[in-house]
Amino acid sequence: MAGRDLRALFSSNDRGMTTAEVFTNRQAQWDLVAAALAEHLEHIAAPGFDVEDLEAPRTNVLVFHGVGGIGKTTLSRKLEAALAGTGRPAQWTALSWPGAGRLRPVRIDLARAAGGDFEQLVLTIRAALADVGRPLPAFDVALRRYWEHQHPGEPLEEYLRRGGLATRFGKAMPQQVQSALADVAQALLLPGTVGSAAGQVTGSLVRALRERRQTVRALAGCARLADLLEAEPDLETLSFYPHLLAWELAQLPAGKQVVPVILLDTFEDIGDRSHRDLERLIQRVVWLMPNCFFVVTGRSRLQWAEPALQGQLDHTGPAAWPHLAPTTHHAALPRPRAALAAGDPAGGRQILVGDFSTEDCDDYLARRLETDGTPLIPAPVRQVITERSHGLPLYLDLAVMRFLELRRTGHTPGPDDFRHDFPALIARTMADLTPDERTVLRAASLLDAFDTNLATQTAGLPYQAPARRLTERPFVRENPFALWPYHLHGLIRSTIRDADDQSDDRWTSADWHHAATRALAALGRQWAAGPDRDRLLLVGCLRQGLALAADFRLDLDWLTDAAYAYISDSVWEPLAPPAPAGHPAEQWLASPVGALVELLSTLARRQHEHRSRTADRLAVLAHAALLPDELQEMALYYLAKAQRDLGRSDASRRNMQHVADLNGRLAPAARRGLAHLARLAGNFPTAHATVSALGWPGRHHRVDGDIWWPHGDVHRAATAYAAARDEADHHGVAGERATSQTQRAFTLAFTDPTLADDEIDLAEQFLTGLDLKATTLTLNLAALLRDAGTNPAVDERAEALRTEARAAGLISAEAMLDLTLAFHHAVTDDDTKLATDLERLTALAGTGDYPYYADIAHFMAGLPLPSASTAQWLTDEATVRARWRHLVQARRDR
Repeated sequence: MAGRDLRALFSSNDRGMTTAEVFTNRQAQWDLVAAALAEHLEHIAAPGFDVEDLEAPRTNVLVFHGVGGIGKTTLSRKLEAALAGTGRPAQWTALSWPGAGRLRPVRIDLARAAGGDFEQLVLTIRAALADVGRPLPAFDVALRRYWEHQHPGEPLEEYLRRGGLATRFGKAMPQQVQSALADVAQALLLPGTVGSAAGQVTGSLVRALRERRQTVRALAGCARLADLLEAEPDLETLSFYPHLLAWELAQLPAGKQVVPVILLDTFEDIGDRSHRDLERLIQRVVWLMPNCFFVVTGRSRLQWAEPALQGQLDHTGPAAWPHLAPTTHHAALPRPRAALAAGDPAGGRQILVGDFSTEDCDDYLARRLETDGTPLIPAPVRQVITERSHGLPLYLDLAVMRFLELRRTGHTPGPDDFRHDFPALIARTMADLTPDERTVLRAASLLDAFDTNLATQTAGLPYQAPARRLTERPFVRENPFALWPYHLHGLIRSTIRDADDQSDDRWTSADWHHAATRALAALGRQWAAGPDRDRLLLVGCLRQGLALAADFRLDLDWLTDAAYAYISDSVWEPLAPPAPAGHPAEQWLASPVGALVELLSTLARRQHEHRSRTADRLAVLAHAALLPDELQEMALYYLAKAQRDLGRSDASRRNMQHVADLNGRLAPAARRGLAHLARLAGNFPTAHATVSALGWPGRHHRVDGDIWWPHGDVHRAATAYAAARDEADHHGVAGERATSQTQRAFTLAFTDPTLADDEIDLAEQFLTGLDLKATTLTLNLAALLRDAGTNPAVDERAEALRTEARAAGLISAEAMLDLTLAFHHAVTDDDTKLATDLERLTALAGTGDYPYYADIAHFMAGLPLPSASTAQWLTDEATVRARWRHLVQARRDR
């Protein structure tokens, strides 16, 4: 549906341009309204329904809430038009069920700017019912008495005319009120002159009701009429009169019956959560009119179902409002009609109005401004606006006005003109927040996610109440299963952080820096106080802490210890935040925190890229020397590991030795690396002599297993790997546990395929959720080795693994693959393919690494060595040869 957009029309001299107020989609919300209304009509038509029952739970409310500018008011207006039959959007299906024609929409804007009050709310509802064509005497007599008491000398007709109600609903209501008064006076046989005075009529009516006279039997059925007429006619009493209106609606004959659908818009403007006087009166109206349906739109959820409000409101708790209990779901996922049934606590009717989809945003922008039926805003511009809007309609509207403003200056708007934030969004967002809530909102914008404690500490407040209130706002989204359950709407957050805020309490750059410092410190405290080895908490704190430190150039502080905790588990979750806005990547990286981000992200990415790329990045970091000594050591150690993986053993040995000599946190790991390098060169005695000095920090059991399996002593190696796995499990290091178990599976795959099956399954379980490329390749090699000699697809599978190993730059994995193929071809006695395997392994030995792999392949095949072995075995060569030959014969026998 589209109407004239006057603001846009008066923003341009282009008479060929057409403007429209575009209403996009919201089909899900309409479906929810239709389902709720159908259930309501069934409920009030049921035999047990009693409009005077003041104790039954109320199910006559549906709430749409959402951030400012999300389109709640537009939705309210479209609902009014659709229910009135004057403008249903084409995509909304018509209400076809019985009773739909009885619906009477009454939209009331509660915004302070609209100038309404409680009196006007009650009068609006009554004026909207004038079209029933008859007086509603119980209510009308009480209203006339109230009016003469509170507005002496002011005709009701004049008030309605001045407030616009006469224009909106016609002039029949005052006449009906006067007619009701006259009819009652006549029934009581009062003189005509007395009949015009509401006070005398009501006094006589009360006496008649108390005496149960037949002349007023039509009104005698309203049990509480006499009590209301006797009460002081003030605003408090007026708030109970809707009960009389509901009763009168229930008395209408079948042909005249109507069901008011009262749409209360801008509900957030009726007060605040410390002053609920007006909210109490409005809630009373809703409670006393159970045969009417209320659709509330506002920024916040209704709290009526919270028992803690007892005393501030008349009716509170989930028993009173079963559909308003906290079961909010997104409107994009409407519940079926059955879930909206009265009394079904799962059918929550507090609906968060969602953002527009990408398609809806583009449709809105394309149809908002047109020239000869063609969208005036070009597609590339619409794409940028859509991306930056996060689906918020207010942003789209502001972008349209910016487009027209740029055209007015003679500039042709392009995509770069809309990489822009609108300070107006801040004003709309903060309009109804307290000063403390505004402080917390700004503080929370520094955080990807938060809880009340973290937001309070970042804001620098001594109490959590403002943060708790803020979490109830619709621009704060909740994920109860996340580490920190709350996060800000994306557009609200980016605008508060980046826009030129002109509000009176805007923050200076120093304010932002102080808040970021508090946030970083608070994250560090949360991590330090959390459970030991809580990986989720560690990664969450690191991600947020790195982003804060990068944005505001903060000291690394606890981030150094957290970085070491991160690498200790060898899990490698992605960590790197994007470069801060306004900072070139080169400038950002030329700082300690930028270098740390690059270091950790490189370590994580190495599981998905060639090791040469990893080595290059780490070499740049090590050369730049931007990191403090403790972290410089980390860069150097992992550079040495990447060099070893690439076969650059001399460079790796130099760097490993340097880290070991520093005697820092990674010295045990570096000594393990030196032992690995000695083993790679075939110097088993040197590697073995190192084992006893490594201990758990140097992963001594795994190094021991790495030494013994090349000797063909696979069971001794498997025992060492099991000890390494169990030790890692004891220390809670998931990556080391998976790696040790995978090595055990690979080693035992040379022996018994059935036993290897179980070990491979266990390794797969340990690898779940981890990102370890080399270990995953080793596990695939174990499966290949298990099938050696029995599965004809081994060669085909091996080539796929070779491609994978080369893409990762893992020389060690390719070497193990060739050894696995040599075992397979020795078992199958395939001399041709075995010759190819020997050729590859001999070429590898020529590099100085893995010279013993070629020896082992000859031992497997029972072939003599072409020249004397350079490997320095721990046992005599004949024993090693015999072990490997035995493994091949055993596989042949199977």
